Amino acid sequence: MSSTQARFVARSGLAPRLAGLPGPPPVVRHGQRGDYPVEFGPLAPLVADPSTTDIFANGRDGIWVDRGAGAVRVPEILLDEVELRALAVKLVAIGGRHVDEMTPCIDARLHDGIRVHAVLPPISSTGTLLSIRLPRIDYATLDSLEQSGFFEIVPREAVEALVRERANLLVTGASGNGKTTFLSAILSAAEPAERIVAIEETAELRVLHPHYLSLEARQPNLEGAGEVGLARLVREALRMRPDRLVVGECRGSELRELLSALNTGHDGGAGTLHANSLEHVPARLEALGALAGMSEVAVARQTVSAIGTVLHVTRSADGRRLAGIGTFFLDRRDRLAIRPTV
Repeated sequence: MSSTQARFVARSGLAPRLAGLPGPPPVVRHGQRGDYPVEFGPLAPLVADPSTTDIFANGRDGIWVDRGAGAVRVPEILLDEVELRALAVKLVAIGGRHVDEMTPCIDARLHDGIRVHAVLPPISSTGTLLSIRLPRIDYATLDSLEQSGFFEIVPREAVEALVRERANLLVTGASGNGKTTFLSAILSAAEPAERIVAIEETAELRVLHPHYLSLEARQPNLEGAGEVGLARLVREALRMRPDRLVVGECRGSELRELLSALNTGHDGGAGTLHANSLEHVPARLEALGALAGMSEVAVARQTVSAIGTVLHVTRSADGRRLAGIGTFFLDRRDRLAIRPTV
């Protein structure tokens, strides 16, 4: 362990948790200046912990942390309303945004893909709410996922076959189920010579690949200018001659551009989508298609020809798992439907 890392561990309060572990301790998450994340104030030890995925400050109801197995309360950290509000204002400002009574709900992006969402009273009846989403700081691979039991339900070999066949993939699951982590591992398994171009609202993918490029959307400034959305980035990415085109998460009209691109010979593409189960995926795609001005029949026909396989991930007390694989087909009404295959 380097002396710098040792200081981080000591200051973060991680030493008791890391004691006795074989080999070097995990890398500690840094702040915006590459040092201990002091900008997060009393929450800094939780941010520095590499296993933390989410931090929730629920006003007077306290602080909660999720390290991958569900949220648990952190009674050791206490913040009153004044302190919590000041912290929310500071973090949002670091992300170039502003939160006050006129704009009481705001989303901001910080360094290294960290996302901060704040809600102020009276919109929140329990005091200032702060949600911090922390991306992985290491690289997920199929090997590391297998060691965690991710492939207990669906075998790893099924995923590796899809990567070799350059199938267009859609990774689905609820929020926090590990869609981004799984997609990162899939892309890391691609052939080294393949050029991968990823488009994300916030750069969260951590891909261990020599020819991986990432484009990140840009929020408008305080004057409302300078926005670069996902739909435009998809069009720009197509000009970069990608072997694999990836949309980190489909949330709106960019679905139209993604389906159009994958229908023009771009094999090996991928994306993620929020859905509670395989059965809910068609309805989610139809809803996003409506935002893009697409009819249900148009969404169905383009999806069937563009996306070969759906991989659904779940989370329980035992951890995250690849729970099922499905393929799309058209039902008798020309509507999108899905058929489980594994």
